[in-house]
Amino acid sequence: MKLLTRYLAREIYISIALVFSALLMLFAFLDLIHELNVMGHGNYRLGYVLLFVLLTVPGHIYELFPVAVLIGTIFALVQMAANSELTVYRSSGTSLKQMIGALLKIGLPLVILSFLCGEFLAPPSERLAQELRLRAQNAQVSLKEFRSGVWVKDGRSFVNVKNVLPDTSLLNVSIYEFDDTYHLRAITAAQHASYVEANRWKLEGVTQTRFDAQGDNVNNRPEMAWHSSLNPDILSVLLVVPEQMSAWNLYQYAQHLRDNHQKTGRYEIAMWNKLVYPFAVLVMMLLALPFAAHHRREGGISAKVFIGIVLGLTFHFIGRLFANLGALNEWPPLLSATAMSWLFLLLAAGMLWKTERR
Repeated sequence: MKLLTRYLAREIYISIALVFSALLMLFAFLDLIHELNVMGHGNYRLGYVLLFVLLTVPGHIYELFPVAVLIGTIFALVQMAANSELTVYRSSGTSLKQMIGALLKIGLPLVILSFLCGEFLAPPSERLAQELRLRAQNAQVSLKEFRSGVWVKDGRSFVNVKNVLPDTSLLNVSIYEFDDTYHLRAITAAQHASYVEANRWKLEGVTQTRFDAQGDNVNNRPEMAWHSSLNPDILSVLLVVPEQMSAWNLYQYAQHLRDNHQKTGRYEIAMWNKLVYPFAVLVMMLLALPFAAHHRREGGISAKVFIGIVLGLTFHFIGRLFANLGALNEWPPLLSATAMSWLFLLLAAGMLWKTERR
């Protein structure tokens, strides 16, 4: 059985690597075409475009992991079945349970690799790509959730941010402080804010208006310290979409929203998806196993690989649809993040049962 596992692993890993190469070249080419439309803005030249496309590759690797594993495993198993190699293994006493166990052992390193890529490689790479493009274009992130910018609740204060620079420093910041009875206590307006250390920002070009029983008092300062639970990791959500952030940063931001009694659905779904998504690799390998029952009348390798592509893309896009529907309808985050994995696991179990029965 160890010999079978090693041979299967070699064939499957080679096939997955080939599929990954094809998919990544396709997605990188599409990204390149998209970026060529904005090339020439500021200093955003061809060199920056190519570097941006290169930095987005880790994100594509993470997103395409289950799809590539499904297609690659189907290709390897169907090819072995066509050469009667799996028939020899089955006729020599290898049971379905042993085949499943072998695939799970083969898939475990891929699960770990997928998690490491999604948690430690893709998020910083994606953030660096966005910062590179913004700096090259001499641009800043304009926050357009409202015409006045983005509003963030921070304890008993409401913070209005007009713009975020690529290094997550802030421009045109307004801080509205309220007391325990929700009366306005002070308004602080700053031209620039930069993060100094834990929970402390430096405000520059400050105009502060304080309100008390005697009236209002206006004070202008070149700079002042601002203590806030906001930090660059939390504000990185303004540069990178939640689905491309790490699970730890998503947890931090969701906790911040929860502490301030704001909705956390989208970020909790993205966080659970980060934790559960790598295990979809195992589901895809189980789904590929029924395709090893090769029958000439059902089509050759190309037909089954095409079915694998359709199933993989269905998993990818319908999974995103479930996540968006879960955020809109406030479904339980864990259910929204794992719904497609459960459905495909049931599909794999049904196909295995039907194949074994036949």
